[in-house]
Amino acid sequence: MSDTVVSAAWLADHLDEVRLIDVRDAWEFDGIGHLPGAVNVPFDSFRATEHAAESDDTGGEPSRGMLPDPDAFADLMGDAGVSREDHVVAYDDTHGVFAARLLVTLELFGHPPEKLHLLDGDFSAWQLERETTSESPDIEPTTYEVAVPEETPLVGLDEVEAAIDTEALIVDTREAWEYEEGHIPGAVRLDWQELVDEESRGLKPSDEIERLLDERGITRDRRVVLYCNTARRISHTYTVLRHLGYEDVAFYEGSLTEWERADMPLETV
Repeated sequence: MSDTVVSAAWLADHLDEVRLIDVRDAWEFDGIGHLPGAVNVPFDSFRATEHAAESDDTGGEPSRGMLPDPDAFADLMGDAGVSREDHVVAYDDTHGVFAARLLVTLELFGHPPEKLHLLDGDFSAWQLERETTSESPDIEPTTYEVAVPEETPLVGLDEVEAAIDTEALIVDTREAWEYEEGHIPGAVRLDWQELVDEESRGLKPSDEIERLLDERGITRDRRVVLYCNTARRISHTYTVLRHLGYEDVAFYEGSLTEWERADMPLETV
């Protein structure tokens, strides 16, 4: 396993060495408190605009998926004091699903993946055992540079279609009723919530997650292509797979509405 997902104990020992980002709403960050040294970058501030979310069919141009505007995101990170050299640790209060989206957005905009970390657990889990604060952090703004890599795990509709009836495994991370109403042919379903433990609020033990993945044929020797209708669920599953050492993982951020609009086939249960 990698250090993509880090424990609360690890973070407590490295608070002065990382840029810690809280993606909860501002009222939670200020009113309820936050981890010491954390800066607040609310989830809504880096969500895609409606236009970006619907612009995946771009006539051969690289997919934008559910990404925000690059310049706006660069300004957001700069205002939060983040640089491309920083090790970033992100957390939320929802088992990490919103925090994972920030990390994936950073990766897609060129932040080194080895410097992106998800806190195992969330604010509530940390608060049970460790100190929190309501003090406003001192932030020294930076100039954050977006540099989109030539290759990213974000793929377009055509690449998903090409994966059907191959050795690749397409994984649907939506809820059961959504999957049953229609899914990409051959896709297996994996709910991101199956990977987290309600009591600890973090990931289930790795051997338990491995069993869940094996049951669905999600193995390291296959290319895995994730899709969903919400970017945060894809992001969480992608982050967990990367943490477990899966090297060939891609994801499609177009909706099934877009898939159908392009006259692509669907299966039902």
